[in-house]
Amino acid sequence: MGVLSVNAGSSTLKFAVYPLSDGEVQPALMSGSFEGLEPQGQLRLSWSVGPRRQQRELSAGADPFAQALVSLSELLETETRDGSKLRIEAVAHRVVHGGALYRDSVLVDDKVIKALEPLCPLAPLHQPHNLAGIRNFMRVLPGLPQVACFDTAFHAHLPEVEYSFALPGALREQGVRRYGFHGLSYQFILGELLRHGAPAQGRLLMAHLGNGASLCAAREGRSIATTMGFSAVEGLMMGTRCGTLDPGVLLYLMEQGWTHDRIQKLLYKESGLLGVSGLTADMRRLHDSDSADAQLAVDMFTYHVVRESGALTACLGGLDVLAFSGGIGEHDVRLRANVADKLAYLGVKLDAQANARATGEEAMAIHAEDSPVQVWVVPTDEGRVAAQDAARLVALPANG
Repeated sequence: MGVLSVNAGSSTLKFAVYPLSDGEVQPALMSGSFEGLEPQGQLRLSWSVGPRRQQRELSAGADPFAQALVSLSELLETETRDGSKLRIEAVAHRVVHGGALYRDSVLVDDKVIKALEPLCPLAPLHQPHNLAGIRNFMRVLPGLPQVACFDTAFHAHLPEVEYSFALPGALREQGVRRYGFHGLSYQFILGELLRHGAPAQGRLLMAHLGNGASLCAAREGRSIATTMGFSAVEGLMMGTRCGTLDPGVLLYLMEQGWTHDRIQKLLYKESGLLGVSGLTADMRRLHDSDSADAQLAVDMFTYHVVRESGALTACLGGLDVLAFSGGIGEHDVRLRANVADKLAYLGVKLDAQANARATGEEAMAIHAEDSPVQVWVVPTDEGRVAAQDAARLVALPANG
């Protein structure tokens, strides 16, 4: 038995298969992605089982998503450890925004999808595609339980002073508040730190740094502050998102005649590393570039991580553990060193050799022996957290 965990985008479908043993989700048996799901796209399947990686091009036909699911079903029949068919018990969907209504993962039906649709403008790069993915799975695999697992759920118990905006009560009652994101990642990081014996129940700062980026301060295993808020554009500078911005800038652009759609495109797709550098959102290419704007983009990204780390550490009242994750956090040795150097006043001290060896393959401590603050690199696995939630929810009727 197993759980299929998926993350649907506008033109991609990422997936991983997690076998179950005694109700517990084990490490992924297989993972991969479909690309080219957009109209007239070239459908391509890439997957790996252990060290073996394969790729093939597929015929999309009139319904690329349906064809992808057929190909995925065929793949599940052949790619298992012992050659036997793996029976999928549920599909776990990463859904970015659960709003005020959904504070935990939930079995999905049409009513749930309808309740989630109004949140699409708050995460336009993710939410519409997450919901479209669920609809496609419900259509093609109607008998299989579908579970929505929310990035906002980990932050459901933020203190009121953290989640409230300084706005009139009528707006707060409408749900205009800070929600926080990357919760599935933070939940996994926390679990891995605990498993490796790190003092993660203490004052913990987690940095999920990738094309989407945020920080989370946690104490006793609970989120108490985070950089992302009402939408997935607040907080740190990101790959193509601007991060926190003076609202007066938006008023100015509106006075200049900018439309809603044009502003949304600016904030989500044309800003961040891409916007500042004028070159790319890929941190690796920015490091390799001799462009002054590329260097500025890297410096700004680092600066904002340090700046917000100071703010969240103040909320914690100090720091016991710092954990890096996400595509940049797991692989960018130089950025980790720069951030740690600027946080030395908090007691952060790296082991340079350990930092160089940490390549995101496994959780690894990179702090010096005499560092008062432990520093870790933790490769995240959001899909495994979602799969565990799905296994729990699907088993509830049998236990009740």
